[in-house]
Amino acid sequence: MKNYVKLLIIILCIGCTDNKKETTRLVQVDQTTIGKHMQRLASDDFLGRKPFTAGEVITVNYLKDEFKKLGLLPGNGNSYFQDVPMVEITGAPSEHMLISGTQGSFNLDYLKDFVATTNKPVTDIGLENSELVFAGYGIVAPEYGWNDYEGIDWKGKTAVVLINDPGFKSGDSTLFKGNEMTYYGRWTYKYEEAARQGAEGLIIIHDTEPASYGWNVIESGWTGARLTIESDLPLLHVESWISGASAQKMMEASTMKGQDFKVISREKGFKPIALDLKVSVDIKNEIKKDVSKNVVALIPGTERKDETIIYSAHWDHFGIAKTINGDSIYNGSVDNASGTAGLLAIAEAFKNNGPTKRSLVFIAVTGEEQGLLGSAYYAENPIYTPSKTIANINMDALDSPEKMKDLTITGYGQSEMDMYAKEAALAQDRYIIPDPEAEKGYFFRSDHFNFAKIGIPALYAGGSYEGFTKSIEEIQALKDDYINNKYHQPSDEYNPEITELSGVQLDLQLFFNVGLKLSNEANFPKWYDGSEFKAARE
Repeated sequence: MKNYVKLLIIILCIGCTDNKKETTRLVQVDQTTIGKHMQRLASDDFLGRKPFTAGEVITVNYLKDEFKKLGLLPGNGNSYFQDVPMVEITGAPSEHMLISGTQGSFNLDYLKDFVATTNKPVTDIGLENSELVFAGYGIVAPEYGWNDYEGIDWKGKTAVVLINDPGFKSGDSTLFKGNEMTYYGRWTYKYEEAARQGAEGLIIIHDTEPASYGWNVIESGWTGARLTIESDLPLLHVESWISGASAQKMMEASTMKGQDFKVISREKGFKPIALDLKVSVDIKNEIKKDVSKNVVALIPGTERKDETIIYSAHWDHFGIAKTINGDSIYNGSVDNASGTAGLLAIAEAFKNNGPTKRSLVFIAVTGEEQGLLGSAYYAENPIYTPSKTIANINMDALDSPEKMKDLTITGYGQSEMDMYAKEAALAQDRYIIPDPEAEKGYFFRSDHFNFAKIGIPALYAGGSYEGFTKSIEEIQALKDDYINNKYHQPSDEYNPEITELSGVQLDLQLFFNVGLKLSNEANFPKWYDGSEFKAARE
């Protein structure tokens, strides 16, 4: 992997040194401002910043007041808030999922073999003798000439699909994007597409390597209370996962007995296959409705006010939860007091820099930890016209442990935002690299993704590979320590004596420089050919 990344660095930097172009910077993003807001937002006073709690009230009012102090205008008409109606659904699935067919029936056990949830806000829902149809990867992608749902009336049926997309481990870099996960590979897409097709339910077959996580993550992440937004989009009755062993048992009892369903699914022209099996499962729900808030602030442009650049970061974390080592407040200093503080620091820099031709919008979104909910709601209910939104620059978990030589771009190759980032990085004597773990689909796991879905080119990046003084190995060790000992735990706290912010400041300065350039030119960055988001823009 390291040799692969070094080769990419060489390729991406060929000819860069002689053509380095200094970006004009009239002001610096203030490192003291970053630290001040991180320390405040990550303090126990904010109670872990969970939606629907007192911590939310404290957080959103703090952000509103700080934007107001800087002289930013309300970003949603006369309000700094965008209401985000949410539903909390606590589901209790039946203990067994019944699979029945002409050759007999068998049960799958809850948690051991399957999980099942719903986003429909009703007290009792499920599947009753719903016909099972294998739909390959569950993908409809016209640009690849691919339709796994073709030729079937899906009303009342449940699709069974694989995780990831056909390119993964295929050995063919031209099949989708080879090993790099496309949006079509994400579980979120698969549930959305099945609902669009009119299916009653969807079962995803779990497989650790293409999913990039084990069954234990499915067990913990798909149980208990779940938040979702109220939406007019089509929804499935049941969203489910089954284990790989359960899927094999299902296939052996079906019309596909003896066939390698993973190989068949990669074949161009694959068509859905009725399994001659039916599924039954029931879910009883407790429903709670409430309203959370996105915080939105505006710096109007001078010439093209209706054209906007959106900076985003999520303000929420996990609140007060399970006690670990005597601490139950999940402060979320890195994730994501850092990005939220970055919003305020960049807004301050733009106010100090002076007017721009295009408008600048700063959105602190809610519910990211519950499934990118605040940005999803904004995407369905945009305040600013998507076709005139130039770009989104998203900040999530800024954790550069020092000034970094690299700028790692998650989603590299998607849009011309790469070029803007590259120019700004070169001006800082840095190089750019793609995400070295693109097969894990990190581009689809933070809020910029929902802006991309409605056609807005997005930049999601940060120094994470090689420091100016620390080696690649030292940086990796620090990243591993954070993931293993602090990520989504109460120990993700702000300590002013040991927290290093020079690398975070350098990244935020780059984001400011990119936005400054975009805000004063007439260009609209484009999606590259082959991006699954290009059609939405066009």
